[in-house]
Amino acid sequence: MLNELKVTQITIPLPFRLDHVHCYLAEGEKGWTIIDAGLNNKTTRGLWNPIIEKHDIADIIITHYHPDHFGYAGTLQQLTGADVWMTEVDEHAGTTYWEADSLNLLKENYNACGMEEDVAVALSSDESGFMPQVKPYPTVNHHLEEGMKLHFGKYEYEVLFTPGHSDGLISLYNKENSVLFSTDHILPKISPNISYWFKGFSNPLEEFFNSLKKIQKLDVEYVIPSHGEPFQNANKRIVELLDHHQDRLHVIHENMKEPISVKSACQILFGNLSIHETRFAVGETLAHLEYLLLNDQCRKFKRHGKWYYQSI
Repeated sequence: MLNELKVTQITIPLPFRLDHVHCYLAEGEKGWTIIDAGLNNKTTRGLWNPIIEKHDIADIIITHYHPDHFGYAGTLQQLTGADVWMTEVDEHAGTTYWEADSLNLLKENYNACGMEEDVAVALSSDESGFMPQVKPYPTVNHHLEEGMKLHFGKYEYEVLFTPGHSDGLISLYNKENSVLFSTDHILPKISPNISYWFKGFSNPLEEFFNSLKKIQKLDVEYVIPSHGEPFQNANKRIVELLDHHQDRLHVIHENMKEPISVKSACQILFGNLSIHETRFAVGETLAHLEYLLLNDQCRKFKRHGKWYYQSI
């Protein structure tokens, strides 16, 4: 499918359990265009260097601010002189999230979630380890906007806002061939992480549901994700994702007849995890708790500096 679209996939290894990210290269309107960049590390540099030596890169499209997509964008821009495109909301997130004020607030939130002090410190310290892998920040020359048209390879794609996984996540849709570059919005084997951190959209899980239903209306045939293999029939996968999260909401709701902390809810959903995985698990647990709260299925209160949720 990618050959027919005249798009080249560049798969960059990641040092995580999710061990790769797919970036893409194709001809644009005034030169070559890259979609997403990888982490700023030696592996990524080694993969991009021979590519940018052979291609005149004019534009770099960053689908969202998470480090495996955004991290090398600043260096790529410096090396190529390309324009960088991002949504305004994720530009702000990407250039503030790894700064000291944001990381200190993150630690306070982990404490309020009921995490022990050493775990809260480890989680926020683990996050700060991304700093060298996301800097230098790019200069964002253009903000991606809903409905904008981008020429990429053989065809033109429409920018679709699909928030949930991040507040400013975009997907790229070609109606003519029923193709969606789904980025991290719809993945073939795993559910994208949907996290809430006491800032940004108040109900990211509802945003994710709405974004899934937005794509569902398009009845997309071919899906090209940022992780995993391309697949067919987006709507089949969308139903699976919606059902998965409804199951999680039911499990949490059944376990909050008595007040429950975020940590306790996280252990019910995910069990014991590594520090790196715990960060995603806590954020996703919060997204489900806040969804229930904002849909009037529970109340939330603070006791001894910790948040608790209880069904009503």
